[in-house]
Amino acid sequence: MRVTTRAGLLCATILGWAAAPASAQVAEPSQVFVLGTITLTAEDDEGRGGTTTTVTAKDVLRSNRTSLDDALRVAPGVQVGNTGGSRNERLVYVRGFDRFQVPLSIDGIRVYLPADNRLDYGRFLTPDLAEIQLQKGHVSVLNGPGGMGGAINLVTRQPSAPFEGEARLGIEAGNRGDIAARSGFLSLGTRQADFWLQGSYMRRDSDGFYLSRDFVPRPQQGAGLREYADTDDSRLNLKAGWTPNATDEYVLSYTRQTGAKRAPYNIDLPMRGRPDTGSGGYQRDWTWPEWDIDSLAFYSHTELAGGYLKTRAYYNRFDNLLSSWDDSTQTTQETLAPRIFDSRYKDAAWGLSAEAGTEFGPDHEVKAALHYRRDRHDSIQSVAPGTGREPDPPERSEEETISVALEHGWQYSQALRLVSGISYDKARMLRADNNDTSGFPGPAVPGSYPTGSTDAVNWQLAAIYSHDSGEYHASLSSRTRFPTRFDRYSTRFGTALPNPALESERATNIEIGYGGQIGPATVQAALFYSKVKDLIQSMPTDQWDDERDRPIVQSQNVGDGTYKGFEIAANWQVSDRLGLVANYTWLHRGITDPVRADYRPTDTPRHNAYLRLDWRAMDALTISPSVELSSSRLSESAIQPSDPGQIAYTRMSGFALANLDAEWQATEQASVVFGIRNLFDRDYQLVEGFPEPGRSFFLTTRMTF
Repeated sequence: MRVTTRAGLLCATILGWAAAPASAQVAEPSQVFVLGTITLTAEDDEGRGGTTTTVTAKDVLRSNRTSLDDALRVAPGVQVGNTGGSRNERLVYVRGFDRFQVPLSIDGIRVYLPADNRLDYGRFLTPDLAEIQLQKGHVSVLNGPGGMGGAINLVTRQPSAPFEGEARLGIEAGNRGDIAARSGFLSLGTRQADFWLQGSYMRRDSDGFYLSRDFVPRPQQGAGLREYADTDDSRLNLKAGWTPNATDEYVLSYTRQTGAKRAPYNIDLPMRGRPDTGSGGYQRDWTWPEWDIDSLAFYSHTELAGGYLKTRAYYNRFDNLLSSWDDSTQTTQETLAPRIFDSRYKDAAWGLSAEAGTEFGPDHEVKAALHYRRDRHDSIQSVAPGTGREPDPPERSEEETISVALEHGWQYSQALRLVSGISYDKARMLRADNNDTSGFPGPAVPGSYPTGSTDAVNWQLAAIYSHDSGEYHASLSSRTRFPTRFDRYSTRFGTALPNPALESERATNIEIGYGGQIGPATVQAALFYSKVKDLIQSMPTDQWDDERDRPIVQSQNVGDGTYKGFEIAANWQVSDRLGLVANYTWLHRGITDPVRADYRPTDTPRHNAYLRLDWRAMDALTISPSVELSSSRLSESAIQPSDPGQIAYTRMSGFALANLDAEWQATEQASVVFGIRNLFDRDYQLVEGFPEPGRSFFLTTRMTF
């Protein structure tokens, strides 16, 4: 049984909606897969000095937040967005840090795409999760490389009863009453004296979403259903655990996640086959028929004399197909041009991690961790595949990453605990094929890019002071992010120069926080400041792209950044039938750029807030209105000036979204969740040219057995 820290319980309480008064709630056995958790808080009753938010399965179900980005958008310190452009991927920012700087894991094993690590958070479904762990700022060095700006971990379920199961069916509809998405979920598990089994499967098939009725139709997009926004995602998770005694556990796990999607077009730019609005340039006609992840993993926890040993061994695969079409009908690939292609990624990773810990006397605890991972990336390019042309020879790259970490916890007094840690991380590129024979943007020299290695020393310090009034903490850490293959070698379809010598980014994070009771409310608050050095940015070079009439760019370590802010979250049980949850985040980002003096950070608003009221109208019915508030944010304009020293921005308006959801517990085993998102059908955008969903309705039936 895992004992959660006081800070961890507080975070879960603050984010978890006050769905029913404490007197009416029934304690449920934990279904969290414990070996899949990561070191966010200590496994004893002491904190580690960071701010942790836990989103539970109940949180996700009650507000129908079926994708990862949607589940996290109401958490304090988090901003959501999308990339816009040809990919239109869903993004999550943690205190301003992006997907390259905040690693994502499933059951403690990192999801990493060695080519570019362009994770689309909209592809990760949530119904089979027991909880989502979110660490902000201070991340233990025991977790391995990354963690520069935080960490996200998706924790699946494990059974807690001799037999248990759950089934769900759900539908979503747009503001015109048409069904837009269908979903299903089934979970079965059994826990016996010395073993347990768990299996789950889910699928969500979406036609897209309906735009607000206030949206003004354009030549690229009419009213109603958002074109090219359809997706189809599923995930299968199977686990078998052996528990030979009360302390040891050994688990074999298999996960298969599949996805297929298209990407909506910018409503302000012309498309091939559509009228030209006179804005210049055309959009790429891209789809992703495959976005699939497989993971086979072994977990163990063994108690030793005076300590413990935990291990994880895994094999991951990522299969991805990007198809570029002749025009917006997305039916043919017959134009003999580099822009019409099938680009297939076939990635594989092998990894092993081990963590051991022991106590020295009553006041000192030492933990050590070792991580090894080897990634292989195969890229297969087919130009104009509709003509029957043979694919180009595969390009292969191989990279290995090693991390060694040590952490020391010192119980200085009954109230004060000090935690320090240090790690050495190294990434080594072993192979980097180059089959480019185009001669652009340089001489045609196929063979291999220069390889090499980069390393870093990371460290952290934290102090946790516990008092009757709550828990106070202060932390200081310095963490790095290694560049991806894309950062170092990608020519970006002839628009960029490789930079094999690219170095790592580094962030120094400072945080002061508090969690406890203030009057009738449970409160968590934090002040944070991060200084980022050697930011990786695309910089213009002195070489020119005549076709696009713009300079060739290159990834370089230039500029510094400062991310600072404040967040507060509160939970107030007003009465036996009324609860209130609220959080607010203020974030300010600044980035200096030696070439582009007017460079400004984009995609994160200055102010974010969330307010939710839970009213238990009847014993079996809870009604919950809520509102999401966001101030304005900057977005890079789709059309940029040719002058490399200038950047055009568009300011996206702030918005307030009202939501309403309700849960009816029909019987002990059967319940219905239903609600409305964007109640007033607000027309809004997170990035220029990509409107968000208008009013939508959802209905989910749930049966447990």
